[in-house]
Amino acid sequence: MTHPFLEKLTRELADAGVATFRYQFPYMEQRRRAPDSPSVATATVACAVRAASKVAGGLSLLAGGKSFGGRMTSQAASQGLLEGAQGLVFFGFPLHPPNKPGTKRAEHLDKVKLPMLFLQGTRDTLADLSLLKPICSSLGSRAKLHVIETADHSFHVLKSSGRSDAEVLRELAQTTASWAERLGSSA
Repeated sequence: MTHPFLEKLTRELADAGVATFRYQFPYMEQRRRAPDSPSVATATVACAVRAASKVAGGLSLLAGGKSFGGRMTSQAASQGLLEGAQGLVFFGFPLHPPNKPGTKRAEHLDKVKLPMLFLQGTRDTLADLSLLKPICSSLGSRAKLHVIETADHSFHVLKSSGRSDAEVLRELAQTTASWAERLGSSA
């Protein structure tokens, strides 16, 4: 929750007009290395979405996260646990373990009925784009994939890109805000 990437991203999201509600998974709170079981993680996401919904008033509610948090959010959504959420945002969806391409972690996405925004880097070793692009295509209008050239899983870009990491964070936030605005206007 207090990771420097997330803190910088939440500032950029705020500047783009998107409020955030951060929370910790129990394993992080307890400083354990091993992630929580999917059932504990999805229950945590569901609790966080309920809490955010209470404080959001009439604002549109998106759920999502970075890496594991995003994947657990998608699993919670596939189980119908995110009542009140209008869409899902994934900052680096971990499609497979590092450098071990596969699509098993995406099998549940066809059960997600909410619109989904995937923000991915071309150098993300946890999401081979040649595998993710067809998955997003198969989800049809429910999925939008926004690719960041030369970005890795942490959205760090190569100097040769001519862009800074701060510019990429701004792009992530602005893309999220624009997508959320279109969701709100189509509702």
